[in-house]
Amino acid sequence: MRVRNVEMIVSPPAPHFVGDGFRVHNFIPSVYRMEMKRMDPFILLDYNSKYHFSPSKHPKGVGVHPHRGFETVTIAYQGSVAHHDSHGGGGVIHKGDVQWMTAAKGVLHKEYHEKEFSQKGGVFQMVQLWVNLPAQHKMSAPKYQALKHSDFKRVILEDQSGEVEVIAGEYQGVKGIASTFTPIHLYNIQLKKDKSIELSFPSNYNTGLLVIEGKVSVNGEIADLDNFVLMGNDGERFVLKAEEDALVLVLSGEPIGEPIAAHGPFVMNTFDEIAQTFVDYNRGDFGHLDDNIE
Repeated sequence: MRVRNVEMIVSPPAPHFVGDGFRVHNFIPSVYRMEMKRMDPFILLDYNSKYHFSPSKHPKGVGVHPHRGFETVTIAYQGSVAHHDSHGGGGVIHKGDVQWMTAAKGVLHKEYHEKEFSQKGGVFQMVQLWVNLPAQHKMSAPKYQALKHSDFKRVILEDQSGEVEVIAGEYQGVKGIASTFTPIHLYNIQLKKDKSIELSFPSNYNTGLLVIEGKVSVNGEIADLDNFVLMGNDGERFVLKAEEDALVLVLSGEPIGEPIAAHGPFVMNTFDEIAQTFVDYNRGDFGHLDDNIE
């Protein structure tokens, strides 16, 4: 197998708030040449790096808003988030949990700090991905996957040097519990200082790594805390090494390869479909969801 080289290491862009509860660095799409097509099927990556929220009587977050044409995947590293959607999906995710919402033909959605976390305050750290859907599934029925940290399968590495937590896809025959519409690998990898792991994905799979904790090197190139590493599509295998104890989110997926027409919270294949989406949304086809926070 050929070596897959590092294409770019990206420092976190300046943060901005989504609503009043999510302070995020937007890596995809971004000013660093990572447009939606570059990391297809991962068309958005917002990273709420560690941020301390003061106690609040009123939970902070994002009120009711629509989605169509893709999936939202929220990974909790610290803090707790409550979600609700207009098709009955929702719940609370805590540290280590994942919320996987398939918006597909359309949902209304709201997300905010869970009540107890909001009242106590504390460190908050989350990742939200948007995963695109192929045209044949964009108008399928919405669904919701509540994925608990305790249910994830893990591979313990040799000499107890770390572990691979498989959220989606598989690693060494161990399969993730998330169901996906296209081939996707999504791992949390923990490595002890000076330990390494070789990873391999098909060369056409778009692949990136986000450094959640610590500092790592990828094929010898240093990536600091909160950096995103974009891998090239010139090979299959690469080596991830922990320069200090580290936690890394690894994402790799087969590109869908279809046209992308995006406008705000809607991602379709053509702008005619976007126009129709506004018609459908305005006439109430996305259902009903009140803005109350419980």
